[in-house]
Amino acid sequence: MGLPLRKSKVELPATCPLVDALAMLRGAWAPNVIWSLSAGPRRFGELRTDLPGISARILSKRLRELETQGIVTRQQMDTSPPTAQYALSELGSEFLPVIRELAAVGRKLRQLK
Repeated sequence: MGLPLRKSKVELPATCPLVDALAMLRGAWAPNVIWSLSAGPRRFGELRTDLPGISARILSKRLRELETQGIVTRQQMDTSPPTAQYALSELGSEFLPVIRELAAVGRKLRQLK
């Protein structure tokens, strides 16, 4: 016979805000794109250079997802040929301290290996 299940004393919200926040960072490269935009606006080609290993298809997909979520803004530039510039929104900037802390934990984990 097992131990009786104890009722949680923590009141859970209807939806978990942590799950909501992590869902915004889902998918490979999303945190990397956010980090690359932390220094300021970048064009698509610049982001491709910043993130070696990411395909144009995946970068385009991540940028669209992040823009839909309100994390990234896209500004069409009046140039020939037409280009767009991407930047972090106010909401997107709020992810930076979290990403910095995750990176710090990652560095500590690498040192343990």
